[in-house]
Amino acid sequence: MTRPHHPSNAELREEAERQLLLATIRLARAINNKAIQAATLKDRAAALGVTSDRFLKFAAAPDESDDRIQLVFEGEEPTDADHHHAEEAARGPETDLGVKVLACGRRFGKTELGKLLMIERAVRGGQCWWLAPTYGMAGQVWRDLRRTLAPLRPDIDTDDRRMTLPGGGMIAVRSAHTPDRLRGAGLDFAVLDEAAFMPDSVWPEVIRPMLLDRRGGAAFLSTPYGFNGFWGLYQLGLDPSEPEWASFHAPSSANPRLDSTEIEAIRRVTPERVFRAEYLAEFIDDAGVVFREVGRHAAAPLADDGQPREGGRYIAGCDWGRVDDYTAVAVIDADSGRLVALDRFTGVGWAVQRGRVSALCQRWNVSALWAEENAAGSVNIEALQADGLPVRPFVTTSRSKPALIDGLVVALERGELSLLDDPVLLSELSAYRLTRLPGGGYRYSAPPGGHDDTVIAVALAWHGSRQGRVGIGWG
Repeated sequence: MTRPHHPSNAELREEAERQLLLATIRLARAINNKAIQAATLKDRAAALGVTSDRFLKFAAAPDESDDRIQLVFEGEEPTDADHHHAEEAARGPETDLGVKVLACGRRFGKTELGKLLMIERAVRGGQCWWLAPTYGMAGQVWRDLRRTLAPLRPDIDTDDRRMTLPGGGMIAVRSAHTPDRLRGAGLDFAVLDEAAFMPDSVWPEVIRPMLLDRRGGAAFLSTPYGFNGFWGLYQLGLDPSEPEWASFHAPSSANPRLDSTEIEAIRRVTPERVFRAEYLAEFIDDAGVVFREVGRHAAAPLADDGQPREGGRYIAGCDWGRVDDYTAVAVIDADSGRLVALDRFTGVGWAVQRGRVSALCQRWNVSALWAEENAAGSVNIEALQADGLPVRPFVTTSRSKPALIDGLVVALERGELSLLDDPVLLSELSAYRLTRLPGGGYRYSAPPGGHDDTVIAVALAWHGSRQGRVGIGWG
């Protein structure tokens, strides 16, 4: 069997532009308002670089077929034979057994593509579902669809997030968070947005049976997340023995609207694993692993017997703990990029802990101590500041923690920081995990039952070492 041709990124963009324009034409025809038709076509055509008035007038004609419109789009004059051929093709079935799988980078435009594919099917009377991992993720899509289709005056059920078009087409927005509740009548088309973060059972147990009787189609759109169920679907589209499936790959850079310099700027401050998955749209085998090959980052014993260099700049980081966790404090030589000291303890009172932190900072004459302020941290920070320590608070949140850890990951990957050969630190780094969230972000954490105190302490110290040379100074 001959292996099917899988288009290049350039061919994919060209075909996507053609399909988006045709979808816009069908939508414009369905809107019974000439002014809106003209504006809709003009805006879409301009976005695709089409400025021909002849094409726009031809496309707006209600009796012209897609094939004849495409000929004008390509600069050719349609003949009567072309018209007859188009009419014959138009009498074919309106079914679509095709399943498209698109692995794409962030901001490629997958959501816009999915919305237009769904609108195109719905204005022809199709019954369509849009699925997202959570209801919250689909909120903007729902609002966009309502705004785009408002000229058609659809019947809208806000509570159920469902709209019915005058021609009988239907669009409903659903959440895959609880697959057992996803039941309904047959579908003509389904878009599964961020499919890599849905339960694997959604497709075989829920959506595919709903497409069966209407011979419907589907589109899986997602950034990759390791070798999970989405990867398996992507493989089907590459298999020549699966003619109903087709897979496509598009990194973020395939979107011509994105500035390549901005993508490069993101790459410089993003861990390699995250960038490869999120922006290059690669399936990688170490999904979830944050710090790879940590042993090679361990340095030899200090040649200066663990004593500070005269004139050296040292920055410390501290993560607090007491009963179920540990307090850890790390000291980094900001000039040479070396971890020079690490202490870790638990089961003692706050006063004793502050004494140990203060002693280590004074021994290394640190110019700044970056300490976590959350929970009991604020009380300890105030006490240390009262004793004259140059403490800078760091509030750990769902937004600040990923940036903190990303900075440490990038430093280790690029060899900017070397570590002590400390078994606890290396073990915590090896076990540290990244979990991709359905909304597009990600979360860093130790595995269940594990600890990350030394990881956070080193990350805080490294963060402080990158903040410039101005210190608070000792009291």
